[in-house]
Amino acid sequence: MGLEQQDLPEWWNWELELTPHVLKRMEDRDFNEVDLRTMLEHAQGHRPDAVEGRWIIEARHQRQRWQIIVEPDEFERLLVVVTAYPMTR
Repeated sequence: MGLEQQDLPEWWNWELELTPHVLKRMEDRDFNEVDLRTMLEHAQGHRPDAVEGRWIIEARHQRQRWQIIVEPDEFERLLVVVTAYPMTR
């Protein structure tokens, strides 16, 4: 079950921009843009990252917990996806 719409920041629904880094990680970690969009649509939480201006999105993919690092671009109104990775136990 995803987050409720009223619990989401304004940037949540902005158009995505995928960085070269996340495109490489998609190949390395066997997921694609559809998987990424599905994870974001059904995200379980979000919190500020240690890097100012970035956020950690908590999600699930293939029965595993994942974290997606995003950086909202206020000027362009884009949600820049920096990276995504499965959480190791």
